[in-house]
Amino acid sequence: MTISVSILRILPSVTLFLLAGAILPSAFSFHDYAQALSKSFLFFEAQRSGFLPRNQRVQWRGNSGLNDGKLNGVDLVGGYYDAGDNVKFGLPMAFTVTMMSWSIIEYGSQMAATGQLGHAIDAVKWGTDYLIKAHPHPYVLYGEVGDGDTDHFCWQRPEDMTTSRGAYRIDPSNPGSDLAGETAAAMAAASIVFRRYNPGYSSELLNHAYQLFDFADKFRGKYDSSITVAQKYYRSVSGYADELLWAAAWLYKATNNQYYLSYLGNNGDSLGGTGWAMTEFGWDVKYAGVQTMVAQLLMNGHGGKYAMVFEKYQEKAEFFMCSCMGKGTQNAQRTPGGLIYRQRWNNMQFVTSASFLMSVYSDYLSSARKYLKCASGVVSPAELLNFAKSQVDYILGDNPRATSYMVGYGNNYPRQVHHRGSSIVSYKVDPSFVSCRGGYAIWYSRKASDPNVLIGAIVGGPDAYDNFADERNNYEQTEPATYNSAPLIGVLARLHGGHIGFNQLVPVELPQLKQSDFVQPKPDTNHTSDSGASPVDISQEMTNSWVYKGKTYYRYSAKITNKSPKNLSNLKLYISKLYGPVWGLTSSGDSFFFPSWINSLSAGKSIEFVYIHSASPADILVSSYNLV
Repeated sequence: MTISVSILRILPSVTLFLLAGAILPSAFSFHDYAQALSKSFLFFEAQRSGFLPRNQRVQWRGNSGLNDGKLNGVDLVGGYYDAGDNVKFGLPMAFTVTMMSWSIIEYGSQMAATGQLGHAIDAVKWGTDYLIKAHPHPYVLYGEVGDGDTDHFCWQRPEDMTTSRGAYRIDPSNPGSDLAGETAAAMAAASIVFRRYNPGYSSELLNHAYQLFDFADKFRGKYDSSITVAQKYYRSVSGYADELLWAAAWLYKATNNQYYLSYLGNNGDSLGGTGWAMTEFGWDVKYAGVQTMVAQLLMNGHGGKYAMVFEKYQEKAEFFMCSCMGKGTQNAQRTPGGLIYRQRWNNMQFVTSASFLMSVYSDYLSSARKYLKCASGVVSPAELLNFAKSQVDYILGDNPRATSYMVGYGNNYPRQVHHRGSSIVSYKVDPSFVSCRGGYAIWYSRKASDPNVLIGAIVGGPDAYDNFADERNNYEQTEPATYNSAPLIGVLARLHGGHIGFNQLVPVELPQLKQSDFVQPKPDTNHTSDSGASPVDISQEMTNSWVYKGKTYYRYSAKITNKSPKNLSNLKLYISKLYGPVWGLTSSGDSFFFPSWINSLSAGKSIEFVYIHSASPADILVSSYNLV
């Protein structure tokens, strides 16, 4: 969770930020962007609320929030917890969905090449399924479940929470144009993602987007004036004008309806799209995002009679890019190690979102065969992309502390994350109830690594001098958030897959989904599990292959290891995408158990089983077990 900060209209005579230090050289660094991408989607699974699906890969999590909305007579089960708490905040959740969708729209082909496109689409749908529920009527939108005050009083894993689960909404008498606008943007962006894979669902999303934009524009007001419990946590400092433009831009992108293009042209001045020059982009302030989208329209020749207005949008988009690079008239501050620095509380959200905008703008410029014009000179698309890469490399470990700010990536990453579910032993390992205040006494104050590794999470990051304290109570630096990770997945896909040769100024058809688009994260050979992490480790490898009647068959060997200090018994596995026989386990339907000659597995011991089929490795998930 984050607290927003104020924004300022940038005037020529005002210098907001100073360049601090130089960027560390990244030419000699190498990072496995595909591995980082695959880990990112595991974080979104760890943030899930509601009934978890059968293919849930983060096994230390369980069902939670199953009565959400019941007090209000509406089904609000599902969605994402925003950060290290158990509240569902609508504004940052919708922004998370918008940015995940934008990442797929721009770089879905690169995601498919890494086998992660399926997981990316699943992550979007987990969010949109909830947002559909939160919009039960055209002019009603639920924007929060739970409240930060009661939630922060307790330290409980989601499966145990006893805090308030009241739901809060906006309607014509209590408007929230920023919340409704962002949710419209999320629905419209996601409709583009699902257009090929699920046309009916895409149409449903688009219908919600139409209604939400109408709601936002017709009944204007700030959502935190209606949902006042959000003010301490996600105050809408920028107001709602940026979200109205943002939603219009996404609706035009999704529909090519000239009404929304005209809205951008006719309201650019009055709503600030042509006037605000920004040095930040995030869940509160959308101006740089909409300016980047309008610049793409202009480069693609869609300006028409609004070309002069859209040029003003583009000027502000390029102000943002130049500021981030330190080549403008008012530049973003940077740490001595070269990281963009905006604020001490969860600064990394601004780094990932800026890196995404720079990546897509680099590709837009490259497709248009243009350059970025900054006060200090001309910048090539490659230079812009390389600067975005330097920010990602800093996150992954190329920094003065040699710390990876992605949990589970590399060897030196945060071990005491400010996150309730991660910091408390999984209920599957110890189902004993964790009380509201007892969680603080036993788990929050514990000076040890988290029992559950929150793989893929991007934490708040270092201070203005590259300093970082890996302590659970250091929420400004060690708390992760979904909107930190959502923009990053696009950049990681771009950096791994490169530019695949198409013109990114025109609509890109996403690739056909196939089995390889659901690849499991590769084992990290440098990763050492923390004490108390999942006690059941499963690894598998292909040991042989052959061709029979024109079809290639593969033999896979899977190893189950008990990594706990206790005996493992009553193990139940769920194996999906299995198309052949299994040896070494007993089975019942899709569920598998120890073979009849084994009752339990001693500490540190392993057993192996094999299967043969003509496909990629099956998905092997742990359903349940006992430790005795």
